[in-house]
Amino acid sequence: MSTLPTVHEDISDLLSDAEEDRFSCPLEIRKKAMDFLARREYGQAELIRKLADKGYRRNIVETVVRQLTDEGLQDDDRFAEAFVQSRINQGKGPVRIRLDLGHRGIADAVIELAIEETRSDWRGLAQAVRRRKFGADLPKDFKEKARQMRFLQYRGFEQDHVQAAFDGE
Repeated sequence: MSTLPTVHEDISDLLSDAEEDRFSCPLEIRKKAMDFLARREYGQAELIRKLADKGYRRNIVETVVRQLTDEGLQDDDRFAEAFVQSRINQGKGPVRIRLDLGHRGIADAVIELAIEETRSDWRGLAQAVRRRKFGADLPKDFKEKARQMRFLQYRGFEQDHVQAAFDGE
């Protein structure tokens, strides 16, 4: 009977070592990173944070993610382009998009380039968002106009975009 606890301890020792090795193994980290990237694009900082939050050792995660970037499997430019287009499709403006990308660790130059490359008609988008939310009729009183303007500002449109949403109809 005394052998059972010993066997159990040996197995638990093996399991804990295997678990520790898993979280510091570059191949395991690369596999998990590739799983994430297969689902959608990630920015470098966001991917590092996500892997570290899963328990992988951060210094190894950073090395693996840099390798993925060098190989072209992870690309902040590509992520920013996809993110900008996604947010435009949701009816978000450039201010909000810049803020969201900045929170994800994307460099300002990459953000600006991604926004410029969309060549979006921000005024037209603000107008379409206002119509979709509040209908085609312009507000009759100042209070309602102010409410709609705040909504568009919250969505991330600049002041001239917001104003154009009320002028162009």
